[in-house]
Amino acid sequence: MDEAVRAAKLLFDRNKVTGSSGNISFRYDGSIYISGSGTCFGWLMQSDFAVIDGGGHQLSEVQPSKEYPLHKIIYDARPDICAVLHTHSFYATLISCIADEQSRDVFKDITPYLRMKVGAVGMIPQAEPGSRELFDMLYKRVHCSDGYLLANHGPVTVGKDIRSAFYGMEEMEETAKLHYYLHAFKGEKKRWQNY
Repeated sequence: MDEAVRAAKLLFDRNKVTGSSGNISFRYDGSIYISGSGTCFGWLMQSDFAVIDGGGHQLSEVQPSKEYPLHKIIYDARPDICAVLHTHSFYATLISCIADEQSRDVFKDITPYLRMKVGAVGMIPQAEPGSRELFDMLYKRVHCSDGYLLANHGPVTVGKDIRSAFYGMEEMEETAKLHYYLHAFKGEKKRWQNY
């Protein structure tokens, strides 16, 4: 629990989430602990986590994030995963607005680190946040990649623990930033070559 609170605060302090956006969860002893509805990563405390058992029954008074089903789909499909992070970080969200929604591997191998920390990052087509449609889209593609970009929405990383999901989120954001600027510079280079 302490690592989840610390990771959330670090992400908030590094401008990877704003306000009450994003959600974080981990699996422990057969239950899923997920940040509560309307909570802020910058002020998140242990008491702000909703607890849900393996059957989907709520064990706490705290209401889970409306995107809890997104987390559960990943946990159900991937038994090796024990942490899920979803943010609205700027560059990854920007790329999610322009990437091909059918892509199963959005980023080319710019540096080796995204492959090492996350793997392939696949797109999940656009749907309303927290909607059944969004969850159905993820369900169909959960095994197609290792991390995800929700179209026009933001990134999702997973890991065997909070720390590895956090490292993956940091790496995905940095790769998205590099991706964006490399494409901008390629356009600039073409303009200069026309003079």
